[in-house]
Amino acid sequence: MIGIDLIAIAVMVFGLYFPRHRRRDLVVAYLVVNVGVLAVSAILGTTTVGLGVGLGLFGVLSIIRLRSSEITQHELAYYFAALAIGLLTGLSTTVNPVIIALVVLVLGVIAIGDSPALFRRYRQQTVVMDTAYTDEASLRLALEGMLGAKVHRVNVLHLDTVNDTTTVEVRFQVAETADVARTHEALQR
Repeated sequence: MIGIDLIAIAVMVFGLYFPRHRRRDLVVAYLVVNVGVLAVSAILGTTTVGLGVGLGLFGVLSIIRLRSSEITQHELAYYFAALAIGLLTGLSTTVNPVIIALVVLVLGVIAIGDSPALFRRYRQQTVVMDTAYTDEASLRLALEGMLGAKVHRVNVLHLDTVNDTTTVEVRFQVAETADVARTHEALQR
């Protein structure tokens, strides 16, 4: 099971995460967390302490990591996948087809859910506008023109009428190239 864990975490980190996101510091975090949880859960699986302590450890490790630095939602998903794979493989002392299937399931879900092809045109961004927009319709129109995108949701984070700025979190869908060109032409008129 240790070999299965090492193969699974290598696939996750070097085959999925790093090629897609290129954040080197989290490579180390995912590897160490996975192997650490594997080691601890392997020991806990052989003692009378039991599964409750192992799951408690899982929760404590999660809280410590979440409080230590800000990570994005997709990075959090990889983090929990590394924990889950380590816990699954560490608690079994023999090669178990169900556990192997669960490890493959975790890898498959993260591979599909974080695929660049899935919802490839959708984005989320925080934008500071150089005008104080008090009307949401005007704000949406300005954002669509600036981003060349269809705005799906706008959340005003800060409206500063003194300095004439609006800070918004915007969720949008990037337009196809032809749509962007038409939007740009319409703005020029």
